[in-house]
Amino acid sequence: MTPRAVLFDVDGVVTGTAQAHAAAWKRLFDEYLEERARRSGEAFEPFDPVRDYRKYVDGRPRHDGVRGFLSSRGIELPRGSDEDAPERETVCGLGSRKNREFQAWLATHRVRPYAGTLRLIGELRASAIPVAAFSASRNADAVLRSAGVADLFDARVDGSDLARLGLPGKPDPAMLLEAARRLGVPPARCAVVEDAIAGVEAAARGGFGLVIGVARDAGGDALKAAGAHRVVRDAGVLRFTAETGLSVRTLAGLPSVWDCEDEVRCRLAACVPAVFLDYDGTLTPIVEDHAKALLDADMRRAVAELGRHCPVTIVSGRDLGRLRELVELDSIFLAGSHGFEIAGPHGSGESLEAGGEFLTVLDEAEASLLKRLGGIEGHSLERKRFSIAVHYRRVAQKDVATIRSIVDGVLTDQPRLRLGHGKKVFEIRPDMDWDKGRAVFWILRRLESQWPGAVPLYVGDDITDEDAFEALAGRGLCIAVRHDEARQTAADYTVANTQEVKRLLEWVTAIVAGQ
Repeated sequence: MTPRAVLFDVDGVVTGTAQAHAAAWKRLFDEYLEERARRSGEAFEPFDPVRDYRKYVDGRPRHDGVRGFLSSRGIELPRGSDEDAPERETVCGLGSRKNREFQAWLATHRVRPYAGTLRLIGELRASAIPVAAFSASRNADAVLRSAGVADLFDARVDGSDLARLGLPGKPDPAMLLEAARRLGVPPARCAVVEDAIAGVEAAARGGFGLVIGVARDAGGDALKAAGAHRVVRDAGVLRFTAETGLSVRTLAGLPSVWDCEDEVRCRLAACVPAVFLDYDGTLTPIVEDHAKALLDADMRRAVAELGRHCPVTIVSGRDLGRLRELVELDSIFLAGSHGFEIAGPHGSGESLEAGGEFLTVLDEAEASLLKRLGGIEGHSLERKRFSIAVHYRRVAQKDVATIRSIVDGVLTDQPRLRLGHGKKVFEIRPDMDWDKGRAVFWILRRLESQWPGAVPLYVGDDITDEDAFEALAGRGLCIAVRHDEARQTAADYTVANTQEVKRLLEWVTAIVAGQ
């Protein structure tokens, strides 16, 4: 379907505020449940910021979220009134307390918009397709203004509109139908992009022509069950053209760098690139034994020569210490552990370590995995400083589900950790807002004084590199090494293999050196 209008949820699709909302809900409910447990002598069971948030509060009006979650715990409170103070033990009082928590966060943080969503909105507006923003939150206007995107939308419907118009919240479709009405487009000709189960269900109930679920974690199946026609990990994998309508970018559908050589050359010739390179599968081929993925001399020379003309960073899931041993170059930035530990060129004094407070729980998770995985042949447990990789490339197919079940069990025991994915590996990492994309921006800020206006060029092959592709969507050049043809991607171009990566580095060096 080629939509005549597109509706975007705010929290979690346009802006990265879903985590802040989840954290505010957790503080509210944990404080309340702990106090209630002290009074009653019942066991305290904390609010789960993933499962409980997604199932009971995400995308719903504040009071509906309070009522729905408390009901799941067998707790009934009087509604109270909208003017109830945060200290009142009513549905509205707890809602006021949650709002206070979120507004305190909003007062001290700059809201980050998702680059991939902004790129998609730009494509839609260039084709004269109207766009609307919707949110159950009454803080939506402040969120959009903080993110600097309030003027991008042709219409908006938020929690304040629901209250003023007396409309029910999601999963009722009333909010979405009102947004479509304001755009003057029938629901059947509108697409909806939503990350909350309640919002997807609302779009399906409302008869919207295309419902796209955004699953940044493991919630894709639930979004499909709620009625999503497609599920993507980020709106950055979506593209719009007048010829194809709204479609999903895959590696198979991306053009090769070499088919777009003139276009890429023009972009590179107009700037100094800041080059970011993944290691495994990008600078070295994927091998059965990850310990034998060694950088060959020709590739090392290509990286070193490029580093003489522009800033270069290698970004890897490997520990910083091991990465340093493998690369043997002290003239470039190195970002290990998916960016949790960063070191600048020798003598620069630049360094970063994020997530030190998670080391103890990672130790506990490692001990548990060692015990539970012991009887499964072919697996390899690789403890990195800030993550744990469970490799299953050499595991019998029948045992992969068992490994996944064990990993899920460990994560249930350690809620401060989360699951990441790579090629034939389950990766356990700290549950914090940090990844390769955030690391890239940290490094870019450090480069500003010496390389003002440097434009990022990122080359990677792994699912973890999609974090960087999504963060850089529309802001730089993102090139994927083509492996899994069907994989959704936010990249711009592809190269076929590591040999083509080497050719690319030599080509970029020639362009930059000739400027």
